[in-house]
Amino acid sequence: MIKNRTIYFNDARHYYLFVFEPPMSMEDAWRPIDEVAGTSIDTFIYGVARGDGLFYPSKIGLPFGTDTHPFDSAAYYRVFYNMQSLIERGLDPLQVLIDRAHSKGMEFFPSLRMSDTPGLNQDFHVNQGGRGHMHKETRDHQFNVLKELLYDYNSDGIELDFAAAPGGTDYWFNEQDAKTNGHVMTDWVKDVSEMARSRKGNTPAIGARIYPTEQMNTNQGLEIKKWIEKGLIDWVVLLSYQDFKLDPDMPMDWAIDLCHANGVSVYGMLQPYSIDESAGAPERVHAKPEVTRAAASNFYSKGVDGIYTWFLRWPLSSPEKQTLTEIGDHDLIKMADKNYVLRHKTEPAESRGYGANIPVEIPHADPSKKYKIPFYVSDEFDDKAAYIKEVKLQLNIANLLSDDKLTIELNNESLKNEPITRSYGRPFDPYGAQLLEFDLRNIKPNTGNNELLISLDSRPEDMSNGITIEKVELSVKYGSYPSSL
Repeated sequence: MIKNRTIYFNDARHYYLFVFEPPMSMEDAWRPIDEVAGTSIDTFIYGVARGDGLFYPSKIGLPFGTDTHPFDSAAYYRVFYNMQSLIERGLDPLQVLIDRAHSKGMEFFPSLRMSDTPGLNQDFHVNQGGRGHMHKETRDHQFNVLKELLYDYNSDGIELDFAAAPGGTDYWFNEQDAKTNGHVMTDWVKDVSEMARSRKGNTPAIGARIYPTEQMNTNQGLEIKKWIEKGLIDWVVLLSYQDFKLDPDMPMDWAIDLCHANGVSVYGMLQPYSIDESAGAPERVHAKPEVTRAAASNFYSKGVDGIYTWFLRWPLSSPEKQTLTEIGDHDLIKMADKNYVLRHKTEPAESRGYGANIPVEIPHADPSKKYKIPFYVSDEFDDKAAYIKEVKLQLNIANLLSDDKLTIELNNESLKNEPITRSYGRPFDPYGAQLLEFDLRNIKPNTGNNELLISLDSRPEDMSNGITIEKVELSVKYGSYPSSL
């Protein structure tokens, strides 16, 4: 059954057990729940595992820190003694969060990385030369951890995290096994599904973090289509741990069509950063509310059943609370300012099938060669046009000279007559790029799919190389009243 949700994820570590000093007060223990309470978040997901330990007192796997004394990291010391301080008071750290979530009207889902098996012989791991889930011992271990999370705790379901590999963990199959043994994982997911739905009382939901494209999942032995058609899972969210940059053009149509045809929900993932070191930035930059708003609006426009996010700037303050309040209702963001920031490609993600449309390298001048940059915009430029006070297109172009001749078109319409300003394109080497900003007064984007076309028509004779389109950003701003007489 399709269900609308607005989801926040906490990985137990970075903004929780790593940071608070033991012994843990109840206020600190409740913090992950309380900091999102009062927003539109109605579902809380908690990452219960890393390769070296589980973040609850498991009887199946290895609780974090129990095999690591003395500690050489302040963060790891805090994790162990924060959990221990609750246990010594007769409190289960995981149950504390579940109870708090329920008291605040939220669903609670533990999330388990599929290849993290603390407490199991690590020789079974793919990165240790093992065969991962091809070993019955691995499948049984993960099955029993999930059963513990469902039967020993009153959680509302479980999340199977298949997206953590390879950025956060290793794969469940080696390369050869992934090609021919997808049925092994499908059978295991079926067993998990049957176990979950045999629990007495409320029927738990089963979610799955999967990769952005169907082929990426197939390449790793994940028969997503079969899982969905057989009703083995209740919802999916698409993401990659190899790229934490927000993608307003996430290729999710295949998943939406497949899932909705089978009564399965799809949630759009708002990754936390608009740019990071992988795109050449000196440091990661959290996406501003206008940027997350644009991506969320795109996802809703494409048909998702809710929004999922994590790793917002912490401690959460007014901008983050604003984002968490807005993303739960498409109507709240339809006529709100948006910045569509196209995701910058990175080699690790692209090599595994998750590409991006920028940067675009134009190696030399050729007026007959147009380079295409597709992007999606959800604003309604016809119905809501009277309330739109400005639409601006920014292009950051490296190695550009003012004497270069460019042709720039939006959906086959030339922008040469639209007002344009130029400024320095980089903060540390301003000479390295120019920022072109078009005020789109007469030519507006389409609602839906758009295509930017750029050609480098000529360069000064003594310039031998080309240019690079480094950034594409479209901003849409609204006024309180119609912008007309």
